[in-house]
Amino acid sequence: MSTFCVEHGISRKTFYVLRARARVDGPAAVLEPRTKRPHTSPGQLDEEVKDQAVQVRAALEASGLDHGPISVHDRMKAMGLEAPSIAALARIFRERGVARLEPRKRPRASWRRFVYPAPNACWQLDATQYVLTNGRTCVIFQLQDDHSRLAVASHVAGSETAEAAIAVFNKGTARCGTPQRLLTDNGAALNPTRRGMKGQLVIHVTALGVEAITGKPYKPTTQGKNERFHQTLFRWLDKQPIAGSIEELQAQVDEFDVIYNEQRPHQGLRCRVVFGQWALLR
Repeated sequence: MSTFCVEHGISRKTFYVLRARARVDGPAAVLEPRTKRPHTSPGQLDEEVKDQAVQVRAALEASGLDHGPISVHDRMKAMGLEAPSIAALARIFRERGVARLEPRKRPRASWRRFVYPAPNACWQLDATQYVLTNGRTCVIFQLQDDHSRLAVASHVAGSETAEAAIAVFNKGTARCGTPQRLLTDNGAALNPTRRGMKGQLVIHVTALGVEAITGKPYKPTTQGKNERFHQTLFRWLDKQPIAGSIEELQAQVDEFDVIYNEQRPHQGLRCRVVFGQWALLR
């Protein structure tokens, strides 16, 4: 037997296994390779669970909300459904063809995030353009807390003016108090200090003890949180009827802020953000 094992390059243990298989299934069974797949897979997901995950994702996408694996996982838990892990959901969506594989996308673990240490330490303010049904353009001012990503206040105006910027800032301070800093871009309506001018918004917030700061010119990544905030808003607005007036759009934006603050899970802090309740964010 030892000589046979040496000649065929197998161990004595393997020899005994093959001999036992030959006695049960016949000599021919020894020559057929067997799968190494386990007889049972306790962690394998049922097709029903996979179908539910795909349906929840489709519902989130249809409503204009974030529909990635994290969002689907949190929504399934909120609905009382069996929620697979976030990694399992990502595999399910790729298998079902509802999400594309992005091999060049940087993993989340590699991100170097900068965030202020506490709520009201810094707010970000920016405006984005929107087109009404009659072709008229307007702008949406979005004020966001840098630490918690809370939607502090939003304001729709006919154009990007200092008066509209002051209005949304005052709306935010009435709800959440006064921040230590206000970060904006270098636009004339927000903070033209780098251009050698003193803007009305800067004068207004400075009088309240707020430090007005800006990012470097042509570096929008400094206001990256607010840029991402715009993207989330427009994804939701795309699923709503196009507003015909500034008042109608303001009502839609206010509805979005409630959803963003009170209904959607907070992916950064892994908890639900309740509007105005800062104790949950500390």
